[in-house]
Amino acid sequence: MIARGLLSSVITGILPGKRATESFRLSTASRHLDGINRSRLSRREKIGGATVQRWVHDNLFRQLSELKNSACPKVLGIDEHFFSRKDGYATTLCDLGNNKVYDVVLGRSEASLEHYLSKLKGRNNVQVICMDLSSSYCAIAKRFFPKAKIVADRFHVIRLVNHHFLTCWKKIDPIGGKNRGLLSLMRRHPENLKSPEQKARLKAYLNENPAIKVIYEFKQEICQLLLHKCLTAKRCKPLAKRLLYVIDELIHSKLEPMVTLGQTMHLWKEKIARMWRFTKNNGITEGFHNKMEAISRQAYGYRNFENYRMRVRVLCSLVR
Repeated sequence: MIARGLLSSVITGILPGKRATESFRLSTASRHLDGINRSRLSRREKIGGATVQRWVHDNLFRQLSELKNSACPKVLGIDEHFFSRKDGYATTLCDLGNNKVYDVVLGRSEASLEHYLSKLKGRNNVQVICMDLSSSYCAIAKRFFPKAKIVADRFHVIRLVNHHFLTCWKKIDPIGGKNRGLLSLMRRHPENLKSPEQKARLKAYLNENPAIKVIYEFKQEICQLLLHKCLTAKRCKPLAKRLLYVIDELIHSKLEPMVTLGQTMHLWKEKIARMWRFTKNNGITEGFHNKMEAISRQAYGYRNFENYRMRVRVLCSLVR
């Protein structure tokens, strides 16, 4: 260590911690981000583990500086994901227009996000916000993004319809609801039943249970209605009338799960109807959540949220 200190003092132009070449530091940082852990790199290159960590941090910080002044995207996706047992959940803000993560913020309630969102640059320029059926995020969007139109995420709406349908089916036929093979058939869309045996089995079961058949066909009608996208305002008008009719039928049915579904869709009817005008959805955000989980597993979890945020913003934001 004394010899290295003397060498640094003798050779002018060498900054502290910069005795290695820039290309070597970048190569080491890239290999670490690609999945080689710190201890293995330390043994291979005969450098300290703290040195590897410092080089990785410097590399991430340099790339993160390119994103500091970026304005809020016009098409924004909002969703939550689990961070740690101690700190709970974090909120992901995704740029759906450019398929990248804009930022990650700790917390998911209005109180925990208020400080960050109140100072968010360009939030008045956001035009569309896509989210699941979360009343908390809906209130946040209305308060901090007043000019944006809220669009319900298609995947979550259809999943909600399937959930209430399956709950209703299990109440009508508790024995059939425990059959895993039959459950798989009832869960799928008819076009996803590729095997003739599967179609025949489902048809036979529905014919034996007329009440379930009526509910099943009504559920499929709702799903087909929700799957429309990228339509003009003129083509959306008849679909909107049909949606209101479906909601009214659900609310006035005597089945509790269907009534609950109708009430939820009634609260979100405008946001659901906007799905037909847009093609973007939060599937992009969910895909980034898988990548974030891989980043967290690679590091065996994070205790410092800012370190996690820096990695996510760089690895899920810059085009590679």
